[in-house]
Amino acid sequence: MVKFIVRRILWMFLVLFVISLITFALMHAVPGGPFTEEKRLPAEIQARLKAKYKLDAPLHIQYLTFIRDITVPIVTTGEQSNYLDHEYLINISLPFGDQATLRWMNFGPSYRTFGRTVNDIFRDNLPVSMKLGATAFLVTVTFGIPLGIISALRRNSLTDYAAMGAAVLGVSVPVIILAPVLQYLFGVQLKWLPVSGWGDPKQMILPAFALGVANSALIARLTRASLLQVMNQDYIRTARAKGLPERKVIVVHALKNGLIPIVTVLGPMVAYLLTGTFVVETIFGIPGMGKFFVTSVSGRDYPIIMGTVLLAATFLVIANTVVDIAYIWLDPRIRHD
Repeated sequence: MVKFIVRRILWMFLVLFVISLITFALMHAVPGGPFTEEKRLPAEIQARLKAKYKLDAPLHIQYLTFIRDITVPIVTTGEQSNYLDHEYLINISLPFGDQATLRWMNFGPSYRTFGRTVNDIFRDNLPVSMKLGATAFLVTVTFGIPLGIISALRRNSLTDYAAMGAAVLGVSVPVIILAPVLQYLFGVQLKWLPVSGWGDPKQMILPAFALGVANSALIARLTRASLLQVMNQDYIRTARAKGLPERKVIVVHALKNGLIPIVTVLGPMVAYLLTGTFVVETIFGIPGMGKFFVTSVSGRDYPIIMGTVLLAATFLVIANTVVDIAYIWLDPRIRHD
């Protein structure tokens, strides 16, 4: 297991390197640049801006500089440390007592959000998206898996038809429609919950449900299909023939093996939820990372594009690694030798 984890970590760095290279090449291949406006700037001003942000260097130099800034940690002390404090993620105190700044994973300044670096944006907005994503994931698991189990155990009954009908409806209705409907019903008509904003726990309920309903419907359908397939296996009939209680047969024998395809889907879903969703955050006025995923592309904000892509890729690789490790617990026959 240790060798497997070490091997996956090494592969993760290689995958992130390839993703960064492809992203860098594609975003520079698109016509235009971060300072291309409808009203064309004078050539002298464009030259100064490119020199300020080092965009006048050859592309391979720009890429190598970016890789150096996010991978090589540099510690600065004294007045320079205080001056550069807002640019970096981590502050540390050296053993001899001087305040120091650890420069690491420095994605550089944002070209569009003036006065802020990409690290500043991550520090201020990423926790909001992660909190919303974690809540939405809790909604997904809480409703999706039990609904799928109940539907599978009562196959072809009225409960099964109602549960799967609700699941189909949840998958079919896009979040851009569901979110305003929830706002109108629970915020405007019933006045139970706030329709926008962030900070109060009540403000998390509607966006979390809007984000989690479609995912929970998908998980419910997948749980039902997987559990029905497992229930027809020989070892389930053997467990029942031995006189085991039906609850133990379902929970210990059937559900554990039926969770393998569900966990496979939940891994990428976690990465998707934690890195922010533009539609939900825009509708509910949530200051998360979602809007930066979109505006950075339209505004050619190269540092934010690179940072958000690598951030999403990192979450996805870690989630897939956790899924592979979970396979061993779910099915002891699986080995990663």
